Amino acid sequence: MRRLWLLFAQAATVSLALLLIVNTLKPEWLPQFSGRAAHVVPMPVLEAPTNLVAPGSYRDAAKRAMPSVVNIFTTKEIKRKQNPLYSDPLFKKFFGNGANPPPVKQSSLGSGVIVSPNGYIITNNHVVNSADEINVVLPDGRKAIAKIVGTDPETDLALIKIDLSDLPAITLGHIEQASVGDVVLAIGNPFGVGQTITMGIISALGRTHLDINTFENFIQTDAAINPGNSGGALIDTNGNLIGINSAIFSQNGGSLGIGFAIPVSTVKSIMDGILAHGHMIRGWIGVEPQEITPELAENFGVKENSGTLIAGVIRGGPADRAGIKPGDVLIKVNDIPATDRVTMMNLIAQLQPEKNARLTFLRKGKILVVDIVIGTRQQAPATPDDEEDDDGK
Repeated sequence: MRRLWLLFAQAATVSLALLLIVNTLKPEWLPQFSGRAAHVVPMPVLEAPTNLVAPGSYRDAAKRAMPSVVNIFTTKEIKRKQNPLYSDPLFKKFFGNGANPPPVKQSSLGSGVIVSPNGYIITNNHVVNSADEINVVLPDGRKAIAKIVGTDPETDLALIKIDLSDLPAITLGHIEQASVGDVVLAIGNPFGVGQTITMGIISALGRTHLDINTFENFIQTDAAINPGNSGGALIDTNGNLIGINSAIFSQNGGSLGIGFAIPVSTVKSIMDGILAHGHMIRGWIGVEPQEITPELAENFGVKENSGTLIAGVIRGGPADRAGIKPGDVLIKVNDIPATDRVTMMNLIAQLQPEKNARLTFLRKGKILVVDIVIGTRQQAPATPDDEEDDDGK
């Protein structure tokens, strides 16, 4: 009896061991013992076709334009202010002149757009102004040191060049075909996180009187523009460049949905001027223009937004030689209405120096037409803080 019990115990032990192994490795062999189905039935899900493009996607426009937008990193040395103590003769006796504080290096970042396969890049003047070194990083990882070809502080544009060829140049669009409500994409390097694209619409065209630049004709957009986006591309839904991101309206340094871009028409004009002369050549007549307020309009007997008051005339300048006097109201430039100060400045700037122009004035209620020889406007110097991008540029 004891022998039979041992055989049964051994057989049961071996059977349980086999059952455990089979249940672990091949549970589907034992459906009646596993307590679960032999095959796990997959949960049915719906999958989209792999070649489906999402409706309203702008991937093609982004794919066309993003290779042309570069990151720009600049550095410059800043001399620290000397402590008045360093000028003390007793202090110099012990420490000498070596006590002067050493200069510090300041870095900034921005973006740029490749406009020619030969290495020409357009960006904002405040991105590269006063920089000791300009480093450009392409989306494909290539790096190069750029040189400034020319700048135009009055529109905040600069043309730089790198010694690389066969670059992916962007296609220039036509801003005159754009309308308020059109979808636009902003491409740049916000806060240095890397190339980023944001979407919005054109909120307004021809924005002026912002006191950002001397000559203004901005595209306003709600596409997110943040520090580091300056100099980047604003493109249409076909991937064509329609503007250069330049400034934001912000109270905290971040995007509030009001950004400004310089239109491509201005960009082309500035590039042509820089390539031809090294800088922009603009017309000048030597006057100090002033907006006509409601009070001034009443005093001078003119309608508001119907002209520009000449508050001052530079002695010996083109306007002085032509007989223009303070108090005159300029109403037309070559028969084009000069409705306000900004319009008047833009019209005069577009005139060719050393050529004649016809200006129409209102003097003491009478119309006066004057022929004037246009002079050359001197380029305004860039301010040291033009490169600061964190407070609205």
